[in-house]
Amino acid sequence: MNNKKIYIGSDHAGFFLKEKIKRWLEKHQIAYQDLGNLRLNPKDDYPDYAQAVANAVIKHKTFGILLCGSSQGVCLAANKFKGIRAVTPFSLKESRLAREHLDANIICLAGWHTHLHQATKMIEIFLTTPFSNAPRHARRIKKIRLFER
Repeated sequence: MNNKKIYIGSDHAGFFLKEKIKRWLEKHQIAYQDLGNLRLNPKDDYPDYAQAVANAVIKHKTFGILLCGSSQGVCLAANKFKGIRAVTPFSLKESRLAREHLDANIICLAGWHTHLHQATKMIEIFLTTPFSNAPRHARRIKKIRLFER
């Protein structure tokens, strides 16, 4: 699996799934850093954790895992950062294609709807699948980078 540290973060709605994922990461000896929230706080805001994880992923050129209730909020917020390609896969195939075709660097998961087994399988695929670097995919990523300012 990826040798670099993984950065993880969630708001209150993704907190319990995040805590379970952290135990899975430890069991599989995958280095990670939890960028918050470190305790359950029903008043926290998902953009804060999306920002922290996105900045760490950019700085360290690694992967991130973000969670909120639906996964959509953290995904939207993370994608505002130059160099981030955050995705919300709903299947194992989508997790693989996000890496192969999109060179995604943050996987976003729904705390309300994702079971631990499904989450860990998607994360495992996400972390182990390389970008294909096929000319058509590289060309598309290059076009997307032109949108970043």
